[in-house]
Amino acid sequence: MTVNVLIISHDRIGNSLLDAAVNTLGFCPLTADILPVHANCDPDKMIDIAQQKVDELNEGDGVLILTDIYGSTPGNISCSLAAENDVRIVSGINLPMLIRVFNYPKLDLDELTEKAHSGGREGIMDCKKID
Repeated sequence: MTVNVLIISHDRIGNSLLDAAVNTLGFCPLTADILPVHANCDPDKMIDIAQQKVDELNEGDGVLILTDIYGSTPGNISCSLAAENDVRIVSGINLPMLIRVFNYPKLDLDELTEKAHSGGREGIMDCKKID
């Protein structure tokens, strides 16, 4: 068994990030699903859908939820699932974060959550012009 991933994001952000990560790696080493959240959605209905997806993804080792903006509708939907012991949530998803997660498919939920944090942080660089 492994930890699986659920991306909850605005519109097609999650789809685009997952596509880019899979194209970069050549495959998807963890089972991943996406819940796109549209501006006119019913948040309560989306929470129910998110719960269903977590239930489907959880094979016993937990689910890592990656979301885009803390405090936004996708972030709030994600946080509504935080009380579950086998769910971890990391906001601020970016491509380096997702690729870092996919590079460590054998880690447990807590370790994979830390890899998501470090991948997101370390993937942000100040690229200065070199003369």
